Amino acid sequence: MSEDIQVEIEKIKARNIRVETDKAWETSRFRVFAVALLTYLMMVLLMWVIGVEKPCLSALVPTAGFTLSTLSLRFAKKFWIAIFYKRQG
Repeated sequence: MSEDIQVEIEKIKARNIRVETDKAWETSRFRVFAVALLTYLMMVLLMWVIGVEKPCLSALVPTAGFTLSTLSLRFAKKFWIAIFYKRQG
């Protein structure tokens, strides 16, 4: 029985490491930068394909909007947890 418990403890520790790593990634500035860069590149490509004048400059607007919305979601998440999630418990 002791070995079974030890195996379960090791599984829980491994899961906790995965969860902590995922959380670190989700809140990292590198992730925000990577998403913003990919968004910008895709918007430049799209705008170039549809014939927008100055696609490199025009792509900054949707990229900035998207990036700001992802950053503001942290505030929204904290608000939601404080107001709504606590009621569930």
